[in-house]
Amino acid sequence: MSQTASDILIDVLQEWGVDTIFGLPGDGINGIMEALRKKADAIRFVQVRHEEAAAFMACGYAKFTGRLGVCLATSGPGGIHLLNGLYDAKLDGQPVLAITGMPYHDLIGTHTQQDVELDKLFMDVAKYNARVMGPTHVENVAHLACRTALLYRGVSHISFPVDLQEAAAGGQRSKRNIKGHMSELEPHSARLPNDTDLAQAADILNGGKKIVILAGRGAIGAASELEQAAELLGAPIVKPLLGKAAVPDDSPYTTGGIGLLGTRPSQDAIEACDTLLMVGTSFPYLEFLPKPGQARGVQIELDPIRIGLRYPVEVGLVGDSRRTLQALTPMLRRHDDRSFLEKAQQGMEKWRKVMDEHAAAPDVPMKPQVVAKEVNRLLRDDAIVACDSGTIATWWARYIHVKRGQMHSLSGTLASMANGLPYAMAAQIAYPERQVVAFVGDGGFSMLMAEFANCVKYRLPIRVVIVKNNSLGMIKWEQMVFLGNPEYGCELQPIDFAAYARACGATGFSVADPKQCGGVLDQAFATPGPVIVEATVDPFEPPMPPRVTVQQATKFAEALAKGTPHRNKIALTVLADKVRELV
Repeated sequence: MSQTASDILIDVLQEWGVDTIFGLPGDGINGIMEALRKKADAIRFVQVRHEEAAAFMACGYAKFTGRLGVCLATSGPGGIHLLNGLYDAKLDGQPVLAITGMPYHDLIGTHTQQDVELDKLFMDVAKYNARVMGPTHVENVAHLACRTALLYRGVSHISFPVDLQEAAAGGQRSKRNIKGHMSELEPHSARLPNDTDLAQAADILNGGKKIVILAGRGAIGAASELEQAAELLGAPIVKPLLGKAAVPDDSPYTTGGIGLLGTRPSQDAIEACDTLLMVGTSFPYLEFLPKPGQARGVQIELDPIRIGLRYPVEVGLVGDSRRTLQALTPMLRRHDDRSFLEKAQQGMEKWRKVMDEHAAAPDVPMKPQVVAKEVNRLLRDDAIVACDSGTIATWWARYIHVKRGQMHSLSGTLASMANGLPYAMAAQIAYPERQVVAFVGDGGFSMLMAEFANCVKYRLPIRVVIVKNNSLGMIKWEQMVFLGNPEYGCELQPIDFAAYARACGATGFSVADPKQCGGVLDQAFATPGPVIVEATVDPFEPPMPPRVTVQQATKFAEALAKGTPHRNKIALTVLADKVRELV
């Protein structure tokens, strides 16, 4: 059987180590699907119910494996559906290749069926973006797409006209397109800053008295180096959401998260620090960072464009976080004054007691903190946890504690809803022996809930824990606390997710009583195959910031006064939470 242009594409992907592709068939990619069918023993095609999920899966696969994530969609609407998940990959710096179909090459731009020039549509999301011009073009484009995504940590896109997919490989090349002139080599540099910059950074850090380390997603894999630097500098380690797994939460150095979903000790440390060491982070909420001029700054960052992007640092160390810390640490002097770190540690002891009080509340309706605490108890040391966006991220950030060896993630900079289940599916496909949990809200889960049927199809033993408040909770609280407006348009029609699980051929559990929550989750986590646990919780439980500002309190009062629905219940819930913190 003669080789086609699509066969060439799949061969190149194999050369780059691709063994999994997420996608949905369509007549605009029939040639590529045939090439995948012929290589089914080498590359696994994972069918999705919606192309957005395929892009999320490719992004999650890249996050959890460090490898190239690949998604495939047909021409027109199929390719358009990929965009949200691809922007998730772009904004979180993950290597993803998107392959899309196009109409017949000689009918593009003539109002033909599904005539969307996807290469033009993808210009903003992709670091590399090409339209295949013929069979002899495929190999060159595919190599460069894979290389760009991996080395520049972003999205590559190949758009492939449907008739060219089935064209015979080979044919007449241009005189300059010499066969075999490209390779799949993935070069790596030492990724280390120069000695002068390292010395300047060490001088600043050695001179600081109240130092904070802010460790983001780029610091994952450098836990030992971060803790060594924290020990020398007497510095607490503060973690943005994407850096949650940078160091385990039982580390004596970390004060947990930062921002609206963070901890009070983290906020206190940031507000009091005189020196800031930023490691692999572009944390976007500038209002939670030190005020410009408050602290001297050093930043370790692989992407030089991001140096000084969030805070006016004096020294930028361009390099890999782990290797750069290994080079920097021998230059650091041990700070004998441990008072700043000790104060942060004492603050964390108090914070954890307050969080434990919330998680032990016997109230009915059940508090979401109760569910998060019980999930945390059941996580194995090898667990992979995928969280969604919304109030669910607050409970994940504060109550699900990272252990050394675990992996955790969510849609960080894009903060998209609906990523939780696709991330979890990608993780389970990549690591079939590990425990995988999707910790999601009812709003996010319902957006792509059809994908759960594929958990059954592919026998993925994922535990999907849905914290159900029948509301777009985070949006509701933002309307009230940020703008002082009554909530509007945020209530959701209830869905019986346990019944849905059973309809898909899986197992479903429901729990609404905090006294039964632990037992139900024990049973669910011990059940073979994919499982949904629907945990119905108090819709009026607020995702409180670590410290309420006067402006936030004022806006909240304004929203209640203007007629927020259920304002009496909301006010009583907030009051009860504050009393728990004071008692």
